[in-house]
Amino acid sequence: MNARMILRVLGYILLIFAALMLLPLIAALCFREDPFPLLFPLLGSAALGFLLTLPKPRSTTLVARDGFVIVGVGWVLISLIGALPFCLSGALPHYVDALFETASGLSTTGATVVTDLDAMPRGILFWRMFSHWIGGMGVLVFLMAVLPMSGEYSMHIFRAEVPGPTVGKLVPRAKQTARALYLIYIGLTLAEALFLRLGGMSFYDALLHACATAGTGGFSTNPASIAGFHSAYIETVCTVFMLLFGVNFNLYFLLLIRRGRDALKNEELHWYLGIVLGASLLITLGIRGMFGGFRPAFHQAIFNVATVLSTTGFGTVDFTLWPEYCKWILLLLMVCGGCAGSTGGGMKLSRLMILGKMLVSELRQMARPRSVQRVQMDGKRVELSTVKATAIFAVLYFLLLFVFSALISLDGTDVATSFTAALSCLSNIGPGMTAVIGPLGGYAFFSVRAKLIMTLAMLLGRLEFYPILVLLSPRTWKK
Repeated sequence: MNARMILRVLGYILLIFAALMLLPLIAALCFREDPFPLLFPLLGSAALGFLLTLPKPRSTTLVARDGFVIVGVGWVLISLIGALPFCLSGALPHYVDALFETASGLSTTGATVVTDLDAMPRGILFWRMFSHWIGGMGVLVFLMAVLPMSGEYSMHIFRAEVPGPTVGKLVPRAKQTARALYLIYIGLTLAEALFLRLGGMSFYDALLHACATAGTGGFSTNPASIAGFHSAYIETVCTVFMLLFGVNFNLYFLLLIRRGRDALKNEELHWYLGIVLGASLLITLGIRGMFGGFRPAFHQAIFNVATVLSTTGFGTVDFTLWPEYCKWILLLLMVCGGCAGSTGGGMKLSRLMILGKMLVSELRQMARPRSVQRVQMDGKRVELSTVKATAIFAVLYFLLLFVFSALISLDGTDVATSFTAALSCLSNIGPGMTAVIGPLGGYAFFSVRAKLIMTLAMLLGRLEFYPILVLLSPRTWKK
């Protein structure tokens, strides 16, 4: 393990994190609020980051284990520091609540323990929602986009943070790949902010909701979420952009370099759009009587399909009151999540496609033992190592899901609440499937123990297990 190089990269992470906190600090100053709750963590992060960058490493080489350690420790550090503004401002005086809210923001989960949103200072509210944007693409991807990190080792960091079963380079260098991803990310965020502004939102609300959508997070400046704006236009804009941010960003890059035909041939994209349309129509048939016709029912159905599948978590209605089969469809979408390489959570659609194809391949192999069956995606063979990694991820996902459900249930909550709270945190969605933690509910009533368990689940889900599991393994810290 290259300890000095790991510390140096962690130092860079804290410096960039401090720089990103300037925006909410400026917002607090513009609203003439006390800047101290944001200024103190900013200066602390900058000072610690500077100290960590002082020792010069003997070698800049990083192996895969080092990349996982950097990502895991980096996310824990920014979560611990990011919780301080909530405590210092008095918005969430208990540190565990502040840590839960910060981890929920950075992991783009959107689960909240805030009970009085209107009382929160606007600078702190800016920080709360901007954390979605920071966590959506990842602070380490931002690090590679702006700092001169040369060498193949940077891909170890990239692969450890970017969600999805496979991560490849869009361009020959990881730095250029990170820069391309962030330019697309910023462009889509600004585009949504413009459309929301045209729909009557204030500049403040439009920018923050665009940041929350970009990170597929779900926090809102309005206690009633998107429903509080009473605008079908705003709901439609959010629906479109939630779906856009659930798509693999590699496809946007292909469009930019005029390879649109290749992007439109993507198999995962076809399944993604098919699932959105199919699930929306099925739910519409079940709720059309609740909304007075097909059109308004379809509007609500596709919004909630988009918010659950992309794992954003915005709310317009309480879908826990819908027919049971509609809730089961949404529950399956929670497990599925967005596309690989998107800012969405969940298992990722590509993984489920690989598992499905692997099952079909095995059945065909059993019927014809002498035949050669291969798993293919987009007409190309999926490597055996990728198939194996996908199967291991699925086992880990469901194992952790049941473990976290059991641990949360120690609070005395019912099975549905415990299970969907664990699912919501592990898939980074936000709302669960019962009234207390649904679109109109929250997580404030849980015990300190349960909140810490769910905080761990959110970080595990955002980093797709391995960076945090590597940190918890004793072998990681042996020479």
